[in-house]
Amino acid sequence: MESFKLTDIPQKIKDLPASKFDILTRNSVEEREKIAAPSLNFIQDAWRRLRKNKAAVISMVLLGLVILISIVSIFWSPFDPTKQNIAYTNLPPRIPGLDIAGLNGTAYVSGNLVDRYAQANVPDGVNYLLGTDSLGRDLLSRLLMGTRVSLIIAFFAAFLDIFFGVTYGIISGLAGGRVDTVMQRFVEILSGIPNLVVMILMLVVFDPGIFSIVAAMAITNWISMARIVRAQTLKLKDQEFVLAAITLGESKFKIAFKHILPNISSVIIIQMMFSIPSAIFFEAFLSFIGLGMSAPTASLGTLLNEGYKTFRYLPNLMWAPAITLSIIMIAFNMLADGLRDAFDPKMKEG
Repeated sequence: MESFKLTDIPQKIKDLPASKFDILTRNSVEEREKIAAPSLNFIQDAWRRLRKNKAAVISMVLLGLVILISIVSIFWSPFDPTKQNIAYTNLPPRIPGLDIAGLNGTAYVSGNLVDRYAQANVPDGVNYLLGTDSLGRDLLSRLLMGTRVSLIIAFFAAFLDIFFGVTYGIISGLAGGRVDTVMQRFVEILSGIPNLVVMILMLVVFDPGIFSIVAAMAITNWISMARIVRAQTLKLKDQEFVLAAITLGESKFKIAFKHILPNISSVIIIQMMFSIPSAIFFEAFLSFIGLGMSAPTASLGTLLNEGYKTFRYLPNLMWAPAITLSIIMIAFNMLADGLRDAFDPKMKEG
């Protein structure tokens, strides 16, 4: 066997033919400095993170469908949600083409399964997909109306949270000193007043309805937003970019809305997403105990109030609004969790 030495390697390389080698071309400076990955701004990067959260994406799609259906129901609904028809009271659901007891217009009366639609002389082409209530009103139409009213109240509450909470928190955090102390003592006084007491006071001044509920939320619900914004403002006001703006003579108004607000926008969005389901639940609670919407206007709370009374005999009157309320609240909370993870730049990539 031929012996092999390290000193023989240069000679062996020289003996190789030129066809065995590929000439490497020298890249230009632009090619060497080129960034392979696409450049993403903050919103694009947050959207990329959010898409990885399947639960948040599904929740966003569900909420989009709920909001779209609520808007469409303004112009079209199966029946008039406030029209009463005493001849068609407490009808069970009837879905065309579905022959399942409880969903085909039949119900048990005195232990016997009977066709309630035939008893009420309902025409064959008329179907109440979720049944009717004790006044003969279509439950599906009232559910669409109630969902729309609850969402309107919730989005009004979110807007008030942003308007009052963000403004109050930024002013308190930037001012500091005695101004901050006085403003925080005022917030503590308001936070000690229960929402239910405020709602009762609103009912004394105004009639029950959307305005009184929104007014009650406007008095106390923005406090959490104000505290969070104040804490973030105190954290950012001593950063170098804010100190540089102060040194250059920028006014506090420009510093607040040009430098601080964009940097805490993610926190504001997340807090707003958590405040929406809280507002929906608050409205449902008030309407359930009779302090919310007044008849004939429907909301998810009023539908639950009407349905629980006959739950043992007509469970569909309660199940429909209860499931709708649960889906909306769970979807908003899961979307808020997804946004919190997406907006967190320190989150580890999975």
